[in-house]
Amino acid sequence: MSLPEQYRYIAVEGPIGVGKTSLARRLAAHVGAELLLENADENPFLARFYEDRKRYALPAQLFFLISRTDQVANLAQAGLFSPVTVADFLVEKDSLFARANLDDAEYALYRKLHADLNPKAPVPDLVIFLQAPLQTLMDRIRRRARSYEKTLPESYLRDLSRLYNDFFYHYDAAPVLMVNSEHLNFAERDTDFQLLVERIQAMRGPREFFNFSQ
Repeated sequence: MSLPEQYRYIAVEGPIGVGKTSLARRLAAHVGAELLLENADENPFLARFYEDRKRYALPAQLFFLISRTDQVANLAQAGLFSPVTVADFLVEKDSLFARANLDDAEYALYRKLHADLNPKAPVPDLVIFLQAPLQTLMDRIRRRARSYEKTLPESYLRDLSRLYNDFFYHYDAAPVLMVNSEHLNFAERDTDFQLLVERIQAMRGPREFFNFSQ
């Protein structure tokens, strides 16, 4: 069961622990797409950021900015016959994290570097925004057992989820499928993944919802 041909660039987004990378991997494998991952594990400041957010927010954020700018550089040159691309991040969300984690002086520096780098990516043909309740996110984070996430406070994840919800409430640059993933496991359950593919195929409007309950 394939995806509609107009979806040549799909971005999967959502807060930490929601499962965006797992879904991006499965979607890319399903359609034979090029996979673009933000590779958070490669950020040398991320573990220290979770331990001391105030001290390491700026270097962690700048690493992500430079990395994402490099990753999307080739996407801007994509043409009609380029491979389908599935990414587990949306470039615009970089500023969302920056505003949440940096003080005013740091944010001013970030904005200056952002303007100089001028990261340009094409607008996705579809954004899949995954949501889940806070406790579900915390449970998934514990299960994947990344050492640097052990110190992640619930309060930070709660605030981050709110920022994501607010961001996508106002986002209108691309069609958005908002998915409540609380009872869905796209990586391990074929039936869940097929339900999502069917929901994508059925999309008609610029903003739709997939709320599956057991």
